[in-house]
Amino acid sequence: MTARSWLLGLVALGCLGGCASAPQEATGAKPTSSAARPEVVSLPPESLASADLDVRPVHRGEFRLFREFPGTVQPNENEMAEITALVRGRVVDVYVDLGQEVEAGALLAILYSSELGLAQSTYLKAKAKLHVAEQAFRRARTLIDEKVIGQSEYQRREGELIGARAEAREGADRLLLLGMTEDEIRRLERDQKIRSYVPIHAPFAGRVIARSVTRGEVVGPTDKLFAVADLSRVWVLAGVPEKDIPFVLRHANGERAVEVLLSAYPNEVFRGRITYVGDVLNPETRTMQLRVDVSNADRRLKPEMFGTVRLYSDPEPDALMIPEEAVQRDRDRLFVFVPQEAGTFQVREVLVGESNGGMVRVLRGLQEGEAIVARGAFLLKAQMLRHEM
Repeated sequence: MTARSWLLGLVALGCLGGCASAPQEATGAKPTSSAARPEVVSLPPESLASADLDVRPVHRGEFRLFREFPGTVQPNENEMAEITALVRGRVVDVYVDLGQEVEAGALLAILYSSELGLAQSTYLKAKAKLHVAEQAFRRARTLIDEKVIGQSEYQRREGELIGARAEAREGADRLLLLGMTEDEIRRLERDQKIRSYVPIHAPFAGRVIARSVTRGEVVGPTDKLFAVADLSRVWVLAGVPEKDIPFVLRHANGERAVEVLLSAYPNEVFRGRITYVGDVLNPETRTMQLRVDVSNADRRLKPEMFGTVRLYSDPEPDALMIPEEAVQRDRDRLFVFVPQEAGTFQVREVLVGESNGGMVRVLRGLQEGEAIVARGAFLLKAQMLRHEM
């Protein structure tokens, strides 16, 4: 057969097909589907025996929603101190190491500071000048009463006394700013002995969580030497996406406990309380900060651990619910399988509400006490789709 005769044969077949379909199109008849969507699905006995279906009744009970937000463990900033030197100096010795528990007032390090020694010397000179000015003023007061000196000389000596007092107060304030205490200043006045060594003490009991100083290093007031934190309680900081902010604002209050799940302890749940809900959003992540205070008496929660904050809604006491895995989806409808006689299951369309990760609320389509297929419903859906195909 030539190519021309083969092409003419195809054209003739196309005309025959078109002529055969013309009457149906002219009458406006719609082609019928080869298989209607089944409302009942059947399983053969051998498939039913191996399907391991779990049939449960629809029931009412307490239904609670929850949201989960990723977070990290952080020290309680109300019980943490970053310790700096109040004066420039050289580190003579360091007495604590990273991770060490310290008591309140424990000696952490010692600095040698020529600046502190100079400030003490200046203060002692100011006190000596003040002593001389006080003696001179007392003599002037006696002499003016006896009319030995004039008023101008009396006022000059009074002015020198006022100036000497101001210099002494300035020197004392300088020593306080450099870290000396009132007792140490009084001891300096009494002993007249300059001490250029600066002790660095722990402000409260806790653990040394940061140390950035070594012996012989020169440090200044802007350098952070240690960080000490009381880790008996920690914070878990979580980021709440914009879409979940209304849920948090409705259900977050100081009286409600929340759950904290940590990657390090996957089978445990820690409980805490919300102590802060952010007022502004992070412009980069578009999240609001949520802060949870958690007890850490056994020190198992370590700063920078990853975790999840789970926040529950108010419970709905009498909600109709079914397992979430029982609900199947096919295009634009949701449905469950209701057992009928042996081996057959009715396809029942349902309307469901929100899910809490295990159960969903039933809004329409089922009644309390009706049996549904909870586990294995996907197998029945596959059988249903196979029948449609």
